[in-house]
Amino acid sequence: MYIQKTIENEINCKSVGLHSGRKIHMTIKPAGVDEGIVFYRSDLPGSDGIRAEPTNVSDTTLATTLGTNGTRISTVEHLLSALFGMGIDNAIIETDSFEIPIMDGSSLPFVAFLKDAGIKSQDKSKRFVRIKKPVSVSDNEGRVAFLPSPEFRITYDIDFSHPLIGKQSYDMIFSHNTYEKNICTARTFGFLQEVEYLQAKGLALGGSLNNAIVLDDEKVINKEGLRSPDEFVKHKVLDAIGDLSLLGMPIIGHFVAYKSGHRLNNLLLRKLLAHKEYWEMVHYFNGEMELFDEIIDARPYDSPNDILSLAGS
Repeated sequence: MYIQKTIENEINCKSVGLHSGRKIHMTIKPAGVDEGIVFYRSDLPGSDGIRAEPTNVSDTTLATTLGTNGTRISTVEHLLSALFGMGIDNAIIETDSFEIPIMDGSSLPFVAFLKDAGIKSQDKSKRFVRIKKPVSVSDNEGRVAFLPSPEFRITYDIDFSHPLIGKQSYDMIFSHNTYEKNICTARTFGFLQEVEYLQAKGLALGGSLNNAIVLDDEKVINKEGLRSPDEFVKHKVLDAIGDLSLLGMPIIGHFVAYKSGHRLNNLLLRKLLAHKEYWEMVHYFNGEMELFDEIIDARPYDSPNDILSLAGS
Protein backbone atom coordinates (compact mmCIF):
# COMPACT_ATOMS: atom_id res chain seq x y z
CA MET A 1 0.00 0.00 0.00
CA TYR A 2 3.04 2.31 0.27
CA ILE A 3 4.34 1.81 -3.28
CA GLN A 4 3.06 3.66 -6.37
CA LYS A 5 0.93 1.61 -8.76
CA THR A 6 -0.31 1.65 -12.33
CA ILE A 7 -2.16 -0.88 -14.47
CA GLU A 8 -0.43 -3.77 -16.22
CA ASN A 9 -2.48 -3.81 -19.43
CA GLU A 10 -4.41 -1.26 -21.47
CA ILE A 11 -8.17 -1.00 -20.91
CA ASN A 12 -10.70 -0.22 -23.65
CA CYS A 13 -14.37 0.36 -22.99
CA LYS A 14 -17.40 2.01 -24.58
CA SER A 15 -20.56 3.29 -22.93
CA VAL A 16 -23.05 6.13 -23.16
CA GLY A 17 -22.20 9.64 -21.98
CA LEU A 18 -24.52 10.99 -19.29
CA HIS A 19 -24.93 14.42 -20.88
CA SER A 20 -24.30 13.84 -24.59
CA GLY A 21 -26.33 10.63 -24.77
CA ARG A 22 -23.91 9.17 -27.33
CA LYS A 23 -21.51 6.25 -27.14
CA ILE A 24 -18.06 7.22 -25.87
CA HIS A 25 -14.87 5.23 -26.33
CA MET A 26 -12.34 5.41 -23.51
CA THR A 27 -8.86 3.92 -23.15
CA ILE A 28 -6.87 3.69 -19.91
CA LYS A 29 -3.11 3.16 -20.30
CA PRO A 30 -0.26 2.49 -17.87
CA ALA A 31 1.84 5.50 -16.84
CA GLY A 32 5.24 5.94 -15.22
CA VAL A 33 5.99 6.89 -11.61
CA ASP A 34 4.98 10.38 -10.50
CA GLU A 35 2.98 10.97 -13.71
CA GLY A 36 -0.32 10.95 -11.84
CA ILE A 37 -3.67 10.74 -13.63
CA VAL A 38 -3.78 12.63 -16.94
CA PHE A 39 -6.73 12.91 -19.36
CA TYR A 40 -6.40 13.37 -23.13
CA ARG A 41 -9.14 14.19 -25.63
CA SER A 42 -8.55 11.97 -28.68
CA ASP A 43 -11.27 13.90 -30.52
CA LEU A 44 -9.16 17.07 -30.18
CA PRO A 45 -5.76 16.17 -31.69
CA GLY A 46 -2.96 18.33 -30.35
CA SER A 47 -4.89 19.49 -27.30
CA ASP A 48 -3.14 19.62 -23.94
CA GLY A 49 -3.36 16.81 -21.44
CA ILE A 50 -5.48 17.60 -18.39
CA ARG A 51 -3.92 16.67 -15.08
CA ALA A 52 -6.23 15.47 -12.33
CA GLU A 53 -5.49 18.11 -9.71
CA PRO A 54 -7.56 20.59 -7.65
CA THR A 55 -6.68 23.76 -9.55
CA ASN A 56 -7.81 22.21 -12.85
CA VAL A 57 -11.41 21.86 -11.63
CA SER A 58 -13.29 24.28 -13.88
CA ASP A 59 -16.91 23.43 -13.04
CA THR A 60 -18.78 21.48 -10.36
CA THR A 61 -22.34 21.76 -11.73
CA LEU A 62 -23.88 18.25 -11.74
CA ALA A 63 -20.40 16.67 -11.92
CA THR A 64 -16.70 17.45 -11.55
CA THR A 65 -15.23 18.95 -14.72
CA LEU A 66 -11.51 19.41 -15.31
CA GLY A 67 -10.09 21.88 -17.79
CA THR A 68 -6.89 23.46 -19.00
CA ASN A 69 -6.16 25.86 -21.89
CA GLY A 70 -9.72 25.55 -23.20
CA THR A 71 -9.83 21.75 -23.16
CA ARG A 72 -12.21 20.11 -20.69
CA ILE A 73 -13.29 16.68 -19.54
CA SER A 74 -16.41 16.16 -17.43
CA THR A 75 -17.98 13.55 -15.14
CA VAL A 76 -14.58 12.33 -13.98
CA GLU A 77 -15.44 11.58 -10.35
CA HIS A 78 -16.58 7.95 -10.67
CA LEU A 79 -13.48 6.90 -12.62
CA LEU A 80 -11.17 8.84 -10.30
CA SER A 81 -12.91 7.22 -7.34
CA ALA A 82 -12.29 3.75 -8.79
CA LEU A 83 -8.62 4.52 -9.50
CA PHE A 84 -8.06 5.78 -5.96
CA GLY A 85 -10.16 2.99 -4.48
CA MET A 86 -7.96 0.37 -6.13
CA GLY A 87 -4.71 2.17 -5.29
CA ILE A 88 -3.81 3.37 -8.81
CA ASP A 89 -1.53 6.43 -8.73
CA ASN A 90 -0.48 6.74 -12.37
CA ALA A 91 -2.58 6.32 -15.52
CA ILE A 92 -3.28 7.96 -18.87
CA ILE A 93 -6.93 8.21 -19.89
CA GLU A 94 -7.96 8.92 -23.47
CA THR A 95 -11.56 9.63 -24.47
CA ASP A 96 -13.23 10.75 -27.70
CA SER A 97 -15.68 13.08 -25.97
CA PHE A 98 -15.93 15.90 -23.44
CA GLU A 99 -17.07 13.42 -20.77
CA ILE A 100 -16.23 10.06 -19.23
CA PRO A 101 -18.76 7.28 -19.95
CA ILE A 102 -21.31 6.91 -17.16
CA MET A 103 -21.43 3.06 -17.21
CA ASP A 104 -24.02 1.94 -14.61
CA GLY A 105 -23.80 5.14 -12.54
CA SER A 106 -21.40 3.64 -10.00
CA SER A 107 -17.68 2.88 -10.10
CA LEU A 108 -18.17 -0.91 -10.07
CA PRO A 109 -17.54 -1.37 -13.84
CA PHE A 110 -14.33 0.66 -13.63
CA VAL A 111 -13.15 -1.42 -10.65
CA ALA A 112 -13.83 -4.59 -12.66
CA PHE A 113 -11.83 -3.24 -15.63
CA LEU A 114 -8.89 -2.31 -13.38
CA LYS A 115 -8.82 -5.74 -11.75
CA ASP A 116 -8.99 -7.49 -15.13
CA ALA A 117 -6.15 -5.31 -16.46
CA GLY A 118 -3.98 -6.11 -13.46
CA ILE A 119 -2.44 -3.72 -10.97
CA LYS A 120 1.32 -3.25 -11.16
CA SER A 121 3.57 -2.05 -8.34
CA GLN A 122 6.20 0.50 -9.34
CA ASP A 123 9.64 1.26 -7.96
CA LYS A 124 8.90 4.41 -5.99
CA SER A 125 7.05 5.11 -2.75
CA LYS A 126 3.77 7.00 -2.62
CA ARG A 127 3.59 10.48 -1.14
CA PHE A 128 0.87 11.01 1.48
CA VAL A 129 -0.79 14.19 2.73
CA ARG A 130 -0.96 14.08 6.53
CA ILE A 131 -3.44 16.50 8.10
CA LYS A 132 -1.82 18.40 10.98
CA LYS A 133 -4.56 20.91 11.91
CA PRO A 134 -8.33 21.10 11.32
CA VAL A 135 -9.40 22.94 8.17
CA SER A 136 -12.96 23.46 6.90
CA VAL A 137 -15.20 25.30 4.44
CA SER A 138 -18.97 25.77 4.43
CA ASP A 139 -21.85 27.45 2.65
CA ASN A 140 -25.52 27.98 3.40
CA GLU A 141 -26.30 24.29 2.89
CA GLY A 142 -23.33 22.18 3.87
CA ARG A 143 -19.92 21.98 5.44
CA VAL A 144 -16.83 19.85 5.01
CA ALA A 145 -13.58 19.49 6.94
CA PHE A 146 -10.31 17.64 7.34
CA LEU A 147 -9.30 16.68 10.89
CA PRO A 148 -6.08 15.04 12.10
CA SER A 149 -6.32 11.25 12.28
CA PRO A 150 -3.87 8.32 12.19
CA GLU A 151 -5.63 6.86 9.12
CA PHE A 152 -7.86 7.95 6.25
CA ARG A 153 -11.35 8.05 7.72
CA ILE A 154 -14.55 9.31 6.09
CA THR A 155 -17.70 10.42 7.92
CA TYR A 156 -20.52 11.58 5.67
CA ASP A 157 -24.04 12.80 6.51
CA ILE A 158 -26.82 13.64 4.07
CA ASP A 159 -30.29 15.05 4.69
CA PHE A 160 -32.97 15.02 1.98
CA SER A 161 -36.65 15.82 2.39
CA HIS A 162 -37.59 12.78 0.28
CA PRO A 163 -39.28 10.15 2.51
CA LEU A 164 -37.13 7.31 1.18
CA ILE A 165 -33.83 9.09 1.84
CA GLY A 166 -34.17 11.42 4.82
CA LYS A 167 -31.07 11.53 7.01
CA GLN A 168 -28.36 8.98 6.32
CA SER A 169 -24.87 8.65 7.80
CA TYR A 170 -21.87 6.58 6.84
CA ASP A 171 -18.53 6.21 8.61
CA MET A 172 -15.58 4.18 7.36
CA ILE A 173 -11.87 3.65 7.75
CA PHE A 174 -10.72 3.61 4.15
CA SER A 175 -9.16 0.47 2.69
CA HIS A 176 -9.14 -0.91 -0.83
CA ASN A 177 -11.14 -3.95 0.31
CA THR A 178 -13.76 -1.81 2.06
CA TYR A 179 -14.06 0.42 -0.98
CA GLU A 180 -14.60 -2.53 -3.31
CA LYS A 181 -17.03 -4.29 -0.98
CA ASN A 182 -19.14 -1.39 0.30
CA ILE A 183 -18.70 1.76 -1.81
CA CYS A 184 -18.02 1.10 -5.49
CA THR A 185 -21.46 -0.43 -6.17
CA ALA A 186 -23.40 2.70 -5.08
CA ARG A 187 -25.09 4.42 -8.04
CA THR A 188 -25.76 8.08 -8.66
CA PHE A 189 -29.33 9.19 -7.98
CA GLY A 190 -31.76 11.86 -9.05
CA PHE A 191 -35.38 12.89 -8.88
CA LEU A 192 -37.79 12.31 -11.76
CA GLN A 193 -38.86 15.95 -12.03
CA GLU A 194 -35.24 17.11 -12.11
CA VAL A 195 -34.31 14.52 -14.77
CA GLU A 196 -37.23 15.58 -16.97
CA TYR A 197 -36.27 19.26 -16.54
CA LEU A 198 -32.60 18.64 -17.40
CA GLN A 199 -33.44 16.59 -20.48
CA ALA A 200 -35.85 19.30 -21.68
CA LYS A 201 -32.86 21.68 -21.45
CA GLY A 202 -30.69 19.34 -23.52
CA LEU A 203 -28.77 18.00 -20.50
CA ALA A 204 -28.51 14.48 -19.06
CA LEU A 205 -29.57 13.09 -22.44
CA GLY A 206 -27.93 9.77 -21.61
CA GLY A 207 -29.51 9.47 -18.18
CA SER A 208 -31.73 6.42 -17.73
CA LEU A 209 -32.75 3.76 -15.26
CA ASN A 210 -29.73 1.80 -16.50
CA ASN A 211 -27.26 4.30 -15.04
CA ALA A 212 -29.01 6.06 -12.15
CA ILE A 213 -31.41 5.57 -9.29
CA VAL A 214 -34.48 7.67 -10.10
CA LEU A 215 -37.07 8.62 -7.48
CA ASP A 216 -40.56 9.99 -7.89
CA ASP A 217 -42.28 11.74 -4.98
CA GLU A 218 -42.48 8.58 -2.89
CA LYS A 219 -40.35 5.72 -4.19
CA VAL A 220 -37.52 4.42 -6.36
CA ILE A 221 -38.90 3.71 -9.82
CA ASN A 222 -36.07 1.35 -10.85
CA LYS A 223 -37.60 -2.14 -10.95
CA GLU A 224 -34.57 -3.73 -9.27
CA GLY A 225 -34.71 -1.29 -6.35
CA LEU A 226 -31.69 -0.32 -4.27
CA ARG A 227 -28.45 -2.25 -3.95
CA SER A 228 -28.36 -1.36 -0.24
CA PRO A 229 -30.65 0.72 2.02
CA ASP A 230 -27.92 3.37 2.41
CA GLU A 231 -26.93 3.46 -1.28
CA PHE A 232 -27.61 7.21 -1.38
CA VAL A 233 -25.04 8.22 1.25
CA LYS A 234 -22.60 5.60 -0.04
CA HIS A 235 -22.70 7.21 -3.46
CA LYS A 236 -21.91 10.57 -1.89
CA VAL A 237 -18.87 8.89 -0.28
CA LEU A 238 -17.92 7.44 -3.69
CA ASP A 239 -18.10 10.91 -5.26
CA ALA A 240 -16.11 12.46 -2.43
CA ILE A 241 -13.33 9.88 -2.79
CA GLY A 242 -13.09 10.79 -6.48
CA ASP A 243 -12.97 14.50 -5.68
CA LEU A 244 -10.38 14.07 -2.92
CA SER A 245 -8.20 11.94 -5.18
CA LEU A 246 -7.38 15.13 -7.07
CA LEU A 247 -4.76 15.79 -4.39
CA GLY A 248 -2.73 13.16 -6.22
CA MET A 249 -1.73 11.61 -2.88
CA PRO A 250 -3.54 9.43 -0.34
CA ILE A 251 -4.71 11.25 2.78
CA ILE A 252 -3.84 10.53 6.39
CA GLY A 253 -6.68 12.36 8.07
CA HIS A 254 -10.41 12.40 8.81
CA PHE A 255 -12.72 13.78 6.11
CA VAL A 256 -16.03 14.93 7.63
CA ALA A 257 -18.91 16.10 5.41
CA TYR A 258 -22.46 17.29 5.93
CA LYS A 259 -24.59 17.88 2.81
CA SER A 260 -21.45 18.48 0.79
CA GLY A 261 -20.94 18.13 -2.94
CA HIS A 262 -18.33 18.57 -5.65
CA ARG A 263 -18.01 22.33 -5.12
CA LEU A 264 -17.35 22.22 -1.37
CA ASN A 265 -15.07 19.21 -1.76
CA ASN A 266 -12.92 21.14 -4.21
CA LEU A 267 -12.92 24.29 -2.09
CA LEU A 268 -11.66 22.24 0.84
CA LEU A 269 -8.74 20.91 -1.22
CA ARG A 270 -7.83 24.38 -2.43
CA LYS A 271 -7.96 25.84 1.06
CA LEU A 272 -5.87 22.97 2.42
CA LEU A 273 -3.16 23.46 -0.20
CA ALA A 274 -3.17 27.24 0.28
CA HIS A 275 -2.32 26.82 3.98
CA LYS A 276 0.85 24.74 4.37
CA GLU A 277 0.50 24.84 8.16
CA TYR A 278 -2.51 22.49 7.91
CA TRP A 279 -0.60 19.57 6.37
CA GLU A 280 2.70 17.95 5.60
CA MET A 281 3.89 15.51 2.96
CA VAL A 282 5.15 12.14 4.18
CA HIS A 283 6.11 8.76 2.82
CA TYR A 284 6.88 5.37 4.30
CA PHE A 285 10.32 3.78 4.43
CA ASN A 286 10.61 0.25 5.81
CA GLY A 287 7.09 0.63 7.17
CA GLU A 288 7.89 3.81 9.10
CA MET A 289 6.44 7.25 8.32
CA GLU A 290 9.00 9.89 7.34
CA LEU A 291 8.73 13.49 6.16
CA PHE A 292 9.02 13.66 2.39
CA ASP A 293 11.81 16.13 1.66
CA GLU A 294 12.36 15.54 -2.06
CA ILE A 295 12.04 18.77 -4.05
CA ILE A 296 8.96 18.73 -6.28
CA ASP A 297 7.57 21.30 -8.71
CA ALA A 298 5.56 23.99 -6.94
CA ARG A 299 2.01 24.45 -8.25
CA PRO A 300 0.06 27.73 -8.29
CA TYR A 301 -2.47 26.96 -5.58
CA ASP A 302 -5.01 29.61 -4.64
CA SER A 303 -4.18 32.23 -2.06
CA PRO A 304 -6.21 32.26 1.17
CA ASN A 305 -8.08 35.36 -0.04
CA ASP A 306 -9.03 33.61 -3.28
CA ILE A 307 -10.40 30.67 -1.30
CA LEU A 308 -12.56 32.87 0.88
CA SER A 309 -13.90 34.60 -2.21
CA LEU A 310 -14.79 31.29 -3.85
CA ALA A 311 -16.44 29.96 -0.71
CA GLY A 312 -18.63 33.02 -0.49
CA SER A 313 -19.68 32.98 -4.13
